[in-house]
Amino acid sequence: MRTRPARLRTLLGAAALLPLGVVAPAWAVPDPPSAAAVEGPATLCAPAGILSGPGGQRASVSLCLGSGTPMMAVSAPATCRRAASPARPACLTSGTWTARRDGRVAATGTLPGSREYPGPGTYEIEAEVRVRSDPSGVDLRGTVRATLTLTAPKAAPTHRVEVDRGTLRRGTVTTLTYTVSRDSERGDGSARFGLIGEEDSGVELATDDARCVNPLVGRHPSTDRQPFALDCALTDLQPGRPATVVVRVALRDTCSTVVSKLGYWIPQGQALYTGGMLAGPTVDCG
Repeated sequence: MRTRPARLRTLLGAAALLPLGVVAPAWAVPDPPSAAAVEGPATLCAPAGILSGPGGQRASVSLCLGSGTPMMAVSAPATCRRAASPARPACLTSGTWTARRDGRVAATGTLPGSREYPGPGTYEIEAEVRVRSDPSGVDLRGTVRATLTLTAPKAAPTHRVEVDRGTLRRGTVTTLTYTVSRDSERGDGSARFGLIGEEDSGVELATDDARCVNPLVGRHPSTDRQPFALDCALTDLQPGRPATVVVRVALRDTCSTVVSKLGYWIPQGQALYTGGMLAGPTVDCG
């Protein structure tokens, strides 16, 4: 029986583009490629450890990193063996992971999970995993580790979100001016800009901008809206023509940060996942 080359056993399928959702700042799809070849999306895996238990329970765990997209996807596939059984049941893995580069933490998360791709380099991955078999018979926990080197370049950002100040004060009303820029020729001028404070703090966000509303909540015919959040529909973003959103933040006696997010479109035709999310600046409370 023919076997595939070892390289194809480690470089697995392409990582998918994100739907609109929260991610870390300043990632996007690169502008039109240069003449130099750019490495495409790939998943790199390496053996990370063997967990064993009483009665012959055993799980061989690998750690995998996906690169070549705006996100770094982390997973921990495993093969299981139950006591006194030659069969290899399906494995369910869960847990948490930490990725270090040059001795510093580059990203953390849950398994499986994704974070903003920090860029090429050698990553030391440590994961606290639980491995269970389906059907049951294996249930193991432990720490596994692997070192993986990624070479895909970090994607250039296409959008930016900036704000004119970084601190709020309790018991005051502060005006924040956000500037949303699109720097790439790719995609179009549509974007959804969101702001949200801490719900239990009593913070209120307001604006006179007709493109923005406080989100509606509750079942019809409810007219209740969330005073701690704003949702803005921007439709005219162009390179060289940023959008400005002016927001009033009213704080009570309790502090609240205000975070910002930007969802935008990239060209994918009629594909389901055609957008990306950018985390904008967080305004702290002093």
